[in-house]
Formats: sequence, structure tokens, C-alpha cells
Amino acid sequence: MKWSKKHLLSIEDLSVSEINTILDNAFSFKEVLLRPIKKVPALRGKTVVNLFFEPSTRTLVSFALAEKHLSADSVNISAKTSSVLKGETLLDTAKNIESMKTDMVVIRHASPGSAKFLAERIDSNVINAGDGIHEHPTQALLDLMTIKESLKKFKGLKILILGDIQHSRVARSLLWGFNKLGIETTLCAPPTLIPPFINNFKVNIEYDIDKAIKDKDVIYILRIQLERQKGGLFPSLREYVKYFSLTQERFDAIKRRSIIMHPGPINRGVEIDGSVADSSKSVILDQVTNGVAVRMSTLYLLNGGSNE
Repeated sequence: MKWSKKHLLSIEDLSVSEINTILDNAFSFKEVLLRPIKKVPALRGKTVVNLFFEPSTRTLVSFALAEKHLSADSVNISAKTSSVLKGETLLDTAKNIESMKTDMVVIRHASPGSAKFLAERIDSNVINAGDGIHEHPTQALLDLMTIKESLKKFKGLKILILGDIQHSRVARSLLWGFNKLGIETTLCAPPTLIPPFINNFKVNIEYDIDKAIKDKDVIYILRIQLERQKGGLFPSLREYVKYFSLTQERFDAIKRRSIIMHPGPINRGVEIDGSVADSSKSVILDQVTNGVAVRMSTLYLLNGGSNE
């Protein structure tokens, strides 16, 4: 299909056809990453600004590498090095950047809706790299790519999302994607970490982790986001580990073909045992590799590329 969207703001906005277009292109771009010279001229002459107002390692580096592999010129700007510290607004920052004749802006911001706010007010293409607890579309897309690569299909799969769903923008994006693609999804977390937004989705809820993990094709683990929590959502980390962590003992009980996923960063010994994260069933590092390919695909399509 010919790509028509100017921005990538959410998985909610994408059709199944658009999701598959991004993934098809991502698989093609993954082949580029295997070459001795990992570069194609698709974005030669284009300038991309990575505007990150929250800390990031994987997402920022992944976008920066994707831009370099596509031959784009890129600039990284963080809140600590921008005029935001002097009182400048997000819009003024973006307008000033755009006045320097940039073509694309990749934004991460603590406020839900910040990427959409920007997209409605500047001419550059905007990619949402995480807006508060709202969405993280490229993370969900790289996760979908990893699932398809590992299990060869979407329809009929059973996937468990385990952990801090309340504060997870990744969970919301994944739920939109899973629902659109016909994936049966179960959530498992303390009741205080199950958010109201799940009413928008067709999901199962299970509070007993040992029941939840038994028949799943994918166990997707989320980090406990203490930095976003107000406190008092569960008694202690020790109790969380006891009732909701994917320990080695629980890992030994799951389906032989199940894969383990995590968006990172990992809190080893909290939501997942370190030995489980490093096991042969873990595709966590594949997720990181696929992140570069998905972001190459997204940048390419927003620049007018096509898979026709």
C-alpha cells in the first residue's frame, strides 16, 4: 500500500494494513543491518531532530542509528541542554528548531498528547517516541515485529502482559495492536496497577500469575515504574516479587515454545529473574535490534517511501 500519513502518533490511529506495511518494510531494512556497510540513501539530505525531554537510552540510540543508516543528518536535543530550562515552551522550542529547516521531529515528552500537540502546529513530520503514559507506538511495532519473527503469525496467539500496566504507555500501544491483529490478551498485575483504560479493549484479567502464565505463547513483562507512582500501590517490592515476578521457578513451568519479552530497562530480581531474562526463550535483545529496523521503516515511510 502507498503510505499516506504525515505523522506517527499512536497505534490507535493505524489500520491493520498500515501496521503490516511498517512491519514489511522493517523486515526489509533488517537485511540492511546485516550488511558490512549498513547504509542506504533513503533520507539523504533530510534533517531529523530527536527532541527528548525524558531520559532514554534504547529509544534515542535506536532512532539515531536508524537515521544514520538511512543517510539522514540528525541532531539530539535533551531538556537539560535546551532553552526549556530558561522557560521556553515546547511549542517555541519546536518552532525554533523548524526555522532551522528541519524535516522531521522525534519527540519524547512527559505529557500525554504532546506529540499530537506538536504535529498540529508545525510542518515537520512528527514521530511519537513516548508521550507520558499515553502511547509509545514504535516500541509496540518493534514488539510486533519480534513476535512475528519468532512465532510466524499473530492471529490465535495468546499473550500475557505482566506488571505495571497502569503507568505503561507501551501496554496501551500493545493493546491497540493486539486487539487489531486478533491476538488474545491477558493482563496480570496487582489490582491497583490495572488501569481504567482497559475498558477500551477486549482483554482477560488474571490476578494469579501461576494461572496466567500457563498457556501463553508470549509473556510480556513490564517494569515497575516507581518514578511515576504516587506510592501505596502495593505493600513492598518484596511482596511484588513474591506474587507477580517471573521467577526461575515460574519460568520452568511455562510452555516450552513461549517467548519472554521486556521493553527495558530491566529491573533484575524485581519483575523478572536475571537468569530468565538471559535464557534461550528470551527475545529481549532481538527486540532491541528490531527497534532499529522498525524506526528505519517509520522514517522511510513518513518521508514518502512505499512498499509497492
